[in-house]
Amino acid sequence: MTGLTQNVVSDGGVSISYTVLDGAAPAVVILHGLAGSSREFLPTAHALAGRKVVLVDQRGHGSSTRIPADTSRKAFVADVVRVLETEKLVSVDLVGQSMGAHTAMLVAASRPDLVRRLVLLECDAGSGTVEEAEAMGEYFRSWKVPYATREIARAALGDSPLAQTWVADLEGRDDGFWPRFDAGVMVQTITHVGEPRWEEWESITTPTLVVYAEHGMFTQEQKDQFTERGANVTRVDLADASHDAHLDAFNPWISALTTFIDAC
Repeated sequence: MTGLTQNVVSDGGVSISYTVLDGAAPAVVILHGLAGSSREFLPTAHALAGRKVVLVDQRGHGSSTRIPADTSRKAFVADVVRVLETEKLVSVDLVGQSMGAHTAMLVAASRPDLVRRLVLLECDAGSGTVEEAEAMGEYFRSWKVPYATREIARAALGDSPLAQTWVADLEGRDDGFWPRFDAGVMVQTITHVGEPRWEEWESITTPTLVVYAEHGMFTQEQKDQFTERGANVTRVDLADASHDAHLDAFNPWISALTTFIDAC
């Protein structure tokens, strides 16, 4: 990964890793989704050449503290604010996907002074069931780790853009390759994300771009409701894209993102 990677200690002694790619203000701060890491948004950062970009590994992910005691939404928000304050960043363009979008939404609600523009890729106010969260955890626990090689991991996980990202993000250790997240922490985290936060969403007056994928995880009703209940929302729908549209619909994603954040 290019750029300067740093760490800051957040609430509860949790270490938050983030990478800064230098450029002009206003900075673009990007938050990845559940079970991902900042590495998957490096192509997005490169597409924003000329702008300062900060890629954050949220707690429980990537090079940040892997098993934090606190997986609450409040803790995730505090981590982002700590990074912004450490870097002395104000009026940033805050971008997030899925869980990261939910985090970004809550940052904008609690600290509107820090956010100039907000971009939410595949986000709602909070939804999902405990059963769905547990099923996801079982899937991650089913991985036969450690994988002896990345090729074996690729054969096991598949060749979808998301699976390829997981494989590329595996951590090499003496005994093989491991995911850079813990299944139990993922379950705890997504359970908190599932709690609806309509009051916070409806309070945001920051100009916001909501991006949905044709084959994403939300129903048309959920998409419409979220968009309609926002106060200052522009919506873009990406055709033939998945929940991870930043991976499998890259050019349309970058077009929507840059058109919005370069508008003023």
